[in-house]
Amino acid sequence: QVRLMESGGGSVQAGGSLRLSCVVSGIASNGYCVGWFRQAPGKGREGLGVVERDGRTRNADSVKGRFTISLDTGERTLYLQMTGLKAEDTARYYCALVPRNTGSSDCGLLTGDVGYRGQGTQVFVSS
Repeated sequence: QVRLMESGGGSVQAGGSLRLSCVVSGIASNGYCVGWFRQAPGKGREGLGVVERDGRTRNADSVKGRFTISLDTGERTLYLQMTGLKAEDTARYYCALVPRNTGSSDCGLLTGDVGYRGQGTQVFVSS
């Protein structure tokens, strides 16, 4: 059974940094894309970044230059490095995974609607 376990959330002042982690387990192959999305109270889900099956990364325009996604394939851990945090970054952050066969199309930014997602980790940014 696929499991995604996020950690690293917390409270930080505006301008600060956090690094979120997501450990992937329960999937035998590397045939998947994995990414981060967030959801703030009263708002919809927002895809933040994705690592495609072939290792290419993509970050959302809204956080480009501040957030960086990366994947340690050996440790099966996905990271989201967040810098220059703003109050509007306050949200619950989730890791999502979609299985992908060789030759499949790109996943694009994930929002947890398909595949698997974790329970999330809360980030609160005070201004």
